[in-house]
Amino acid sequence: MTLTQHMLARIAAHGPMSLADYMAEALLHPTLGYYSTRDPLGAEGDFTTAPEISQMFGEMIGLALAQAWLDQGAPAPFALVELGPGRGTLMADILRATARVAGFAEAAQIHLVEASPTLRAEQAKRVPQAQWHDDITSLPDLPLFLVANEFLDALPIRQFHRDDGGWREVMIGGGEATLTAGLSAPAPIALLDHRLKDTKAGDIVEHCPALPGLVQTIAQTIATHRGTALFIDYGDWRSLGDTLQALQNHAPVDPFAAPGTADLTAHVDFEAIAQNAAPARYSRVTPQGVFLERLGITQRAQTLAANLSGPALDAHIAAHRRLTHPSEMGTLFKVIALYPEGAAPPPGLDP
Repeated sequence: MTLTQHMLARIAAHGPMSLADYMAEALLHPTLGYYSTRDPLGAEGDFTTAPEISQMFGEMIGLALAQAWLDQGAPAPFALVELGPGRGTLMADILRATARVAGFAEAAQIHLVEASPTLRAEQAKRVPQAQWHDDITSLPDLPLFLVANEFLDALPIRQFHRDDGGWREVMIGGGEATLTAGLSAPAPIALLDHRLKDTKAGDIVEHCPALPGLVQTIAQTIATHRGTALFIDYGDWRSLGDTLQALQNHAPVDPFAAPGTADLTAHVDFEAIAQNAAPARYSRVTPQGVFLERLGITQRAQTLAANLSGPALDAHIAAHRRLTHPSEMGTLFKVIALYPEGAAPPPGLDP
């Protein structure tokens, strides 16, 4: 049975499903879901993340976390955590970059939050000392130094269309052999009451049901035990518009044509992160390019370039540009941090 057939049977039995339920099935169905069945990263996969573009990304993140750790008194032990670690490349680069920070490696307990068995196997090759978790609820009660790069964008969303009668939610139904997106009857939606002031008929607003609880749990840990959390993703301050996209072989495809075979993501609403940051503090949202430049990525790029020539040098220059330039990932991707009351935000970010 294909995932499309499985979903059509579910819809026939229980009626149309929300976009959030559809995304959860498409990405995480235990035997047919996208992340359950493949390594999606790199040239052979469907998309490429910043850590796979250049080691410089992970080095900058690692040194920022290490400085935040030092600024907070170098607590030991502490939990060094990554959400959605891909192949483990980012964490491996973080550990290499921080190896000379006195006491950091000895105090760090490595924890990776990963649902995909396929990706856990890849992570174990690069970070064999890690402990794995299905979700954040089983993380230890320790100072928490966490990074989530392109993690929130894969969390399932609900999508609502504004009209004169309230909001119409995108629902997934089906014909005999295909899945189709439609709209519910208009109704008031309490969780979107605050968006009535800044939207009009025809506007689309997205809501990520899992984000508030996730951010609140991390914020509470940081407020209680100290630490910092870096969220790096594409998105903007407030959700507006249809941002659902499906990628297959590095190209956009119909998100409903063949669930389980393409990556599904949506832009992150950074305002929602800030709204759920209490009792921790949150930094100003900063473009990825500005953040990396403040951390010294250009100086690091120049140091690495001194030993390169020809195609290797060309690739290195292109990687630096892709990570930082406004027309590449530099502006679309943004960074926000959580940190404790009384502490400074991590390097590269403003309060």
